[in-house]
Amino acid sequence: MKNFIQPGAIITVIAPYAVSSGQGVKVGALFGIASANAAQGAQLEIKREGVFDIAAVTADTAAQGAKVYWDDTARKITTTATSNILVGALTADKSGSAGTASVLLDGVVR
Repeated sequence: MKNFIQPGAIITVIAPYAVSSGQGVKVGALFGIASANAAQGAQLEIKREGVFDIAAVTADTAAQGAKVYWDDTARKITTTATSNILVGALTADKSGSAGTASVLLDGVVR
């Protein structure tokens, strides 16, 4: 197929802020996990699909399967939908004391 570009599970974006490998990154409606450290404005590959432990709002609690969102101001996963982008679902319960959440990213642009 001559118009196929790539599978899209990993894509290159311009880092909107300085990021560390493994950190969540939002570029417009795209969300993924940084594959490496990158300075703001640098090209960066992000992984858009899979299960990742991602920094999360500590106070949030939710059960396995709950929808989770990216808070780009705090740069953390949250259960709060308002003003945040839906990025996936929890693969395990999230307790109120946990600083990370296990999240399935499905790669869907929202």
